Amino acid sequence: MTQKHDDPQDLWTAVDTYVSGLLAPEDEALTGALAASDAAGLPQIAVAANQGKLLHLLVRMTGARRILEIGTLGGYSTIWLARALPEDGRLVSLEYDARHADVARGNLARAGLDKVAEVRTGAALDTLPRLAEEGAGPFDLFFIDADKKNNPRYVEWALRLARPGSVVVVDNVVRGGAVLDADGDEAVRGTRELFDLVAREPRLDATAVQTVGAKGHDGLLVARVVS
Repeated sequence: MTQKHDDPQDLWTAVDTYVSGLLAPEDEALTGALAASDAAGLPQIAVAANQGKLLHLLVRMTGARRILEIGTLGGYSTIWLARALPEDGRLVSLEYDARHADVARGNLARAGLDKVAEVRTGAALDTLPRLAEEGAGPFDLFFIDADKKNNPRYVEWALRLARPGSVVVVDNVVRGGAVLDADGDEAVRGTRELFDLVAREPRLDATAVQTVGAKGHDGLLVARVVS
């Protein structure tokens, strides 16, 4: 008998739990990363397990060898991404909050990924020019999950650090449907500016999908750099 759920969120969470349990089971490194993040008081806004597995598969399917993540939090998504890299792969993750970055570094070390994934601390709009100066990139895949008001700037930087064929993934672009509100908060306004930028940018071929699940009603944008 199918279990009834009066609250849609309960249903969405139950489905995510079912799917993740079968197709994206978490091991000790992943559950430990979440536990360490909770213990440190980090916000509980990491991607869900099935979303982490999607990122993992995107890395595998695209053959990505170099990844740039903007927004590390406790490193949960970083672990999913870094585990998909080949032996000579490399991931750089940018995190504004020094305390979050320290938690992420510990989680990556416990997962055996501290030689693969590097966490840099500071405002990404300060760190990205330094990466460019260092000659970093081109990166094959970008995962953007940071402050939403700056998403347009992050995508502009992704284009500078990309190559034809690079993939850009931006999380939280539906915001419970608030993306429809032209007078929304700064996160919504930044998201709408992101959509406008991507829609008119000839170097990007993109779509976005809305999702429901353990993290509520949201969505992600996926773009391919075509030139």
